[in-house]
Amino acid sequence: MPTPNSPPQPTADSDAEQAGLWAQIKAEARRDADAEPALASYLYSTILSHSSLERSLAFHLGNKLCSSTLLSTLLYDLFLDTFSNDAELRAATVADLRAARLRDPACVSFSHCLLNYKGFLAIQAHRVAHKLWSESRKPLALALQSRISDVFAVDIHPAATIGKGVLFDHATGVVVGETAVIGNNVSILHHVTLGGTGKAGGDRHPKIGDGVLIGAGATILGNVMIGEGAKIGAGSVVLINVPPRTTAVGNPARLMGGKDHPSQHKDVPGESMDHTSFMSQWSDYII
Repeated sequence: MPTPNSPPQPTADSDAEQAGLWAQIKAEARRDADAEPALASYLYSTILSHSSLERSLAFHLGNKLCSSTLLSTLLYDLFLDTFSNDAELRAATVADLRAARLRDPACVSFSHCLLNYKGFLAIQAHRVAHKLWSESRKPLALALQSRISDVFAVDIHPAATIGKGVLFDHATGVVVGETAVIGNNVSILHHVTLGGTGKAGGDRHPKIGDGVLIGAGATILGNVMIGEGAKIGAGSVVLINVPPRTTAVGNPARLMGGKDHPSQHKDVPGESMDHTSFMSQWSDYII
């Protein structure tokens, strides 16, 4: 029987889902190796030689994030130990892979995401840094954050909390502050900042609800709440709470329909990736 401090135990369903996805990733890698012999060695070392998704991911992240003083073997052991002993992290990895494959039309396969999507890789590495932070291993967590920022151009403080089924689309320039919280099934595009408003300490960063879509170049500042299923238009600067299923657009951002009676949408933008449905309601919007 698990003790109160033991890691979460995977269910039979989650084990089967992970095994099925890993089998599909290996099949995709074999297909690509046959079609492009120049990639065969790379695909063998990163995917085909490994017995599980967590081993492949640990190997790939270790090689991506290593430096002359932070060795790939050390990082491999760190990533593998963390993922192997935390069923929730493994489930989140699967959800993130599915999010990229389903929401991004440019994602041609799960193996493509695993190997090449720096947003996906940055999130997985952050999950390990966050685990280290929660275990009071802060120097190592911060060193890992620095390497993630250097390699992937994604800067996430290790204390920030990220849910599962999260997509960082393109990902370049994403910044997530220390007390930020990102919910489940959220999609965030490049050059998005979830930041503070100045030098104030404490709880000072945005809280992003489930199913939110944040467009490219949006900036959300302060301890504000972006409600479940809300949509933040590209280039917006948000300094206020945004109600659930509401669109905020502009600089400074305003709510579609007005702050007293904002209009609401029925879809889940973080999953539908619908960036433009608000334009028919925006009389002075100029392209």
